[in-house]
Amino acid sequence: MIVATKELVSEDFARRWWLSWPPGSLRIVDWNIDRGLKLPAIIEFLGSMDADVIMLQEVDMNADRTHRVNIAQEIARRLRVNYVFGREFIELAQGTKTAPAYQGQATLSRWKISNARIIHFRQQSNFWEPRWFKPNLASFQERHGGRIALAVNIDILGGSIRCYNLHLESRGHDQLRIAQLDDVLRDATEYHSASPVIVAGDFNLDASKPEILNVLERAQFRSAVPTARVPTTPGRHLLEPGRHIDWAFVRGPAQASRGRVHYSIRASDHYPISFDLAI
Repeated sequence: MIVATKELVSEDFARRWWLSWPPGSLRIVDWNIDRGLKLPAIIEFLGSMDADVIMLQEVDMNADRTHRVNIAQEIARRLRVNYVFGREFIELAQGTKTAPAYQGQATLSRWKISNARIIHFRQQSNFWEPRWFKPNLASFQERHGGRIALAVNIDILGGSIRCYNLHLESRGHDQLRIAQLDDVLRDATEYHSASPVIVAGDFNLDASKPEILNVLERAQFRSAVPTARVPTTPGRHLLEPGRHIDWAFVRGPAQASRGRVHYSIRASDHYPISFDLAI
């Protein structure tokens, strides 16, 4: 059954027996999937990871460029997991007035997902809004909306893990992105400090810079994947070997290990990252 609000869509496809199977650790995957343009390869990789929680950015729903498919639904159906999709933008050149197209974030899990909500960042770029002098063509990516974090609980045998799925602004400067990150860290302070919290996604900045890492450390988050060592996007030319912009951080009573960047996967303009979380 599809459960939908104005900005959230969720469905359950997970096998019921997972609900009574106690895990020793969880496999977490985070990936900007570039709208889902290479969906078969994306599904093949995610299936091979046998992940418990998957956090995706740039996920299309009903867009011309991805054949009007609900990308999150298709991935969840194929992998037999649950999902929540949070709307970030209405893609004005990708849908119609009667059947609009959306882009946003999706969090998927073989465990129950609850308490889903969207955090709209207080500071936004207006770069994507339509202008009178710009034609309504797909290449201009005109949109209504703004960057968000999708916050959910993953419920596991009486406990829960709080997951924040981020997509910080790609336009503008790092101070804007830091302000957006701060909205998430402030929200996380209201969540029980004795429970694990994951903050992951496309940060569009290098979070290993001291001024950004200090913000995260003051909020008691520690890096789960050493992405400062391996770029998370392919290089565009010889002078730009790739950017370090996809990150995952963990707070609370959980130990992250085996963090890595899967740089051999070419199904998006970002590489997936993954780690194991002992709970």
